[in-house]
Amino acid sequence: MNLASLISEKAKLWVKGRKNLFIKIKNSISPKDQVIWMHAASLGEYEQGLPVFTALKEKFPTYKFVLSFFSPSGYEIIKDQSWADLVFYLPLDTKKNAEKLIKYLHPEHVIFVKYDFWFNLLQELSKHHINTIFISTIFRNNQIFFKTYGKWIISILQKVSHFFVQNENSQKLLNSIGIPQNTISGDTRFDRVKMLLSQSIHLEWLEQFKQNKILLVAGSTWKEDDDLIEKFIHKTDIFENFKILIAPHNMNSEYFQKLKKVLKVPTLLFSEIEGKDLQFYNVIILDTIGILTQVYSYADIAYVGGGFGKEGVHNVLEPAIFHTPVIYGPIYHKFIEAEELVNNGGGIVIHSSKDFNTILYELIQNDQKRNEIGQKAQKYILNKPNSTQIILRYFKS
Repeated sequence: MNLASLISEKAKLWVKGRKNLFIKIKNSISPKDQVIWMHAASLGEYEQGLPVFTALKEKFPTYKFVLSFFSPSGYEIIKDQSWADLVFYLPLDTKKNAEKLIKYLHPEHVIFVKYDFWFNLLQELSKHHINTIFISTIFRNNQIFFKTYGKWIISILQKVSHFFVQNENSQKLLNSIGIPQNTISGDTRFDRVKMLLSQSIHLEWLEQFKQNKILLVAGSTWKEDDDLIEKFIHKTDIFENFKILIAPHNMNSEYFQKLKKVLKVPTLLFSEIEGKDLQFYNVIILDTIGILTQVYSYADIAYVGGGFGKEGVHNVLEPAIFHTPVIYGPIYHKFIEAEELVNNGGGIVIHSSKDFNTILYELIQNDQKRNEIGQKAQKYILNKPNSTQIILRYFKS
């Protein structure tokens, strides 16, 4: 790993963040503290678990709350959050590390978000009879647990005290392999995005940029998505009443500069906005992380990237909660919320550059249609049950 850190910036952060980890934990948690610990693989899982973690903090005000990450994409953004008493990188899953974590953290409850199965850690938690739950978990038939050659790994799942799963199929799959300790609670991401409506969001730079024009926010875009936007820009003269903000998934400075150059309309990087009169620019490229959710609140139309790549579309819920029509590419079927959003009339799937141009023109020019689709998008989320409350009943005061 030390050799890799010379090559990869992420690996450097991974190594640096785990330095003196157990000293850090010992200095933050005393033997007398009562501890609740949540683990999130990365930023997406953190956002998913946040409603539950926040609710538990209210329910157990005298407890210490600790949060762990595996990926720098979560840790580096959240490490200075004041509501958590300790934020740390989870070390490699060895027996020795698991023993030390349990010894120094001595948690009463441990919450894993979605699915991040650490064999040695789960073994140690089970050995000490520590309440261990998974929330917003989703299981599919093609996962190793449900294959004949994967039966040996079922023992990992058996170490878990309780699973809160997203849907009936996940529950059936767990029951089929003899794991009845499960409850259907839905997806806490819906609770998380509902929380966004109560937040006061004010981005002065974005208001100066947008003015009173229609704003397309293209979030988590890959090259295929940015190519669609580039082709649209080169075929249109609609900027009299229209602006675009692009938030690429690829956080690479060279990529940002190339994208800025090919767009051939007045374009700025977010890092360049200071001192500029933003109303005279057509496009801003968001070359920073952590503010896309806030930016979505200003969108009149949203495009979510990833739907033209093998991994599939990114988070469609964040723009949808803000009463915004959401456009995305055709690879979305493994994401239940993306399927349901389309079925409920709040999402629009495109298959080509021609589709993108047609849909975008129509939404820009037809206020009524844009508003109707946006209403359906928001209503889809607001109608979802409160998953956090279902999970919270499991924790006795």
